[in-house]
Amino acid sequence: MYEQISHSLLNDILTKHKQPQGEDWQHFYTRLGANFYAIYSLFQHLYGQREDFKPQLASLVSVLSRQYAQRAPHLRLKDLEREKNHDWFMQQKLVGMALYCEGFAGNLANMKDKLAYLQELGVNLVHILPICDCPEQANDGGYAVRDFRKIDPRYGSMEDLEQLISAMQQSDMLLTLDVVANHTSDEHAWALKAKEGDQHYQDYYYMYPDRAVPDMFEASMPEVFPEHAPGSFTFNPETGKWVMTVFNNYQWDLNYTNPAVLIEIVDIILFWANKGVDILRLDAVAFLWKKIGSTSQNEREAHLILQLLKDCCQVTAPGVIFIAEAIVAPLEIIKYFGEDAVNAKECEIAYNATFMALLWDAVATKNTVLLTNGVKDLPEKLDRATWLNYVRCHDDIGLGFSDQAIIASGFEPVSHRRFLVDYYTGQYPDSNARGFAFGVNRKTGDARISGALASLAGLETALANNDQPAVDNAILTIVLLHNLIMSFGGIPLLYYGDSVGTLNNDGYLQDSSKMNDNRWVHRPTLDWDEMALRNEPGTVQQRLFSQIKQMIAIRKEISAFADLNNRELIDMVNPHLFAFNRYVQTGMNPKVVVIANFDVHTQRAALHLFKQKGLKTDGTLIDLSSGQVVQIEDDAIVIPKLTAYWLPV
Repeated sequence: MYEQISHSLLNDILTKHKQPQGEDWQHFYTRLGANFYAIYSLFQHLYGQREDFKPQLASLVSVLSRQYAQRAPHLRLKDLEREKNHDWFMQQKLVGMALYCEGFAGNLANMKDKLAYLQELGVNLVHILPICDCPEQANDGGYAVRDFRKIDPRYGSMEDLEQLISAMQQSDMLLTLDVVANHTSDEHAWALKAKEGDQHYQDYYYMYPDRAVPDMFEASMPEVFPEHAPGSFTFNPETGKWVMTVFNNYQWDLNYTNPAVLIEIVDIILFWANKGVDILRLDAVAFLWKKIGSTSQNEREAHLILQLLKDCCQVTAPGVIFIAEAIVAPLEIIKYFGEDAVNAKECEIAYNATFMALLWDAVATKNTVLLTNGVKDLPEKLDRATWLNYVRCHDDIGLGFSDQAIIASGFEPVSHRRFLVDYYTGQYPDSNARGFAFGVNRKTGDARISGALASLAGLETALANNDQPAVDNAILTIVLLHNLIMSFGGIPLLYYGDSVGTLNNDGYLQDSSKMNDNRWVHRPTLDWDEMALRNEPGTVQQRLFSQIKQMIAIRKEISAFADLNNRELIDMVNPHLFAFNRYVQTGMNPKVVVIANFDVHTQRAALHLFKQKGLKTDGTLIDLSSGQVVQIEDDAIVIPKLTAYWLPV
């Protein structure tokens, strides 16, 4: 959009800073011109009252120009390709895996050797969890960053990463890395200079000489980690000031009311884009803007910051997209795609945490009423945006579905959430789950859940008891959950170790930097001798790996599984069943019905419900995900226990 004031200012900036010319720069200037009115408007809204507004905006443009100059030719070509195929990340061909480099392969150099395993499974998008330089002890699993542009020596060097990226590009594999946008380690260079009394860098953080302002903030800010990090401020003895530390006392929150902070983060984002990273996961984006009198979460200004980051990235590296790490209520998470838009104007991808939690609810209750009601509560996403659907990740499981959905499903919210915590920590009489309560709030009784997928699904208990029927049920549960994240709509994101049934790992208890955070129980170090059992028939590892591998391969060939707002729930009378319809206009298997049974007994679904969707039953009906023949009896589809079918229409 052309607007005289903003573009007059842009002309002044470009003239003053003598921007490069030439054929290689035409795309930069085209994108800068197209995006500048939005950049100017957002920057003015956030910082227009400051006397240094114009020089700060000029500094931002300078960063965009400098980083474009450093962008490699092959990355510029990829930008052009993805601009032409703008929905490239929404097709069914992508299947991701999140992993810790150290736990998966030991280090980045070894990661290259493990790409063959990922390709064998069918994974072509890899999210390597934080690898930036962090303190040895106080590091929050890599999310307390000491240097945003340095690889932690425990994982290798920047050269190791560059070689890994090159190998992944040759194999058509995409890489996701984290940018921790909300905070730094208190050992970051900015924090160290702030501790020395440098006011310039103290302004990078929220720092106050007494408790007056912190008390006003904390009056309305909920505690994130009430057990081990109560409150939202920490006294820093070196400065004699109180520093905002929403997550942990060693993680200092960045102050985005200072434009210099935003410009630094833009520079960091483009640094990693220029390394060849395809997708950047922006951590803790719900917390970016703090405001007295509010929860300091999901503020409008946080969304404006994300829009600015997106617009800036589109100028310099438009082939790079963002994941919003915002584990919030459905009505809030949808906003991180961007409101009042068709294409995502903030982040193209967001975690479908609500669907994840609802799946675990259905596993515990054997009842899908809350799952169905909760999915109905999910707002429709934008056309050019997609979900990450996952069963487990490196974090805890929060029970974030709405009270209204719980009540509508016939449960009482407080007692139902307490049941789920009891069930997954093995306190409920009929539960085989072995998990742990995390983030217990002694005041409210709220808690979240830690634990490996296989242990939460009952496999650990079943193996310990040598209970073969329970082992079978656990395997069925793990496959069922993966079946649904692959068919629901979005990018399925597996977690390392889950495809072979890796159990809880209590080795973290021997590490003083981890022993007080039970999330490390599901952040394993893989035993590659055990991983090799995936090739031995009859082993748990082989039974799981072969089924998940097959589903991945078949998913990639089902055009209906592209994420194009093409899902329709099918209301089921049977409370143990969950079903939906997926559809596109053309391609292989353009229409598919998915039906899942969460009960431990065989269930039946009335055939007429699916005939209405076009399901043909005049011949043999085959489940696409397994290749098995589907049984039909008395005008009903028979669904075995803990099983999901993909039925071609």
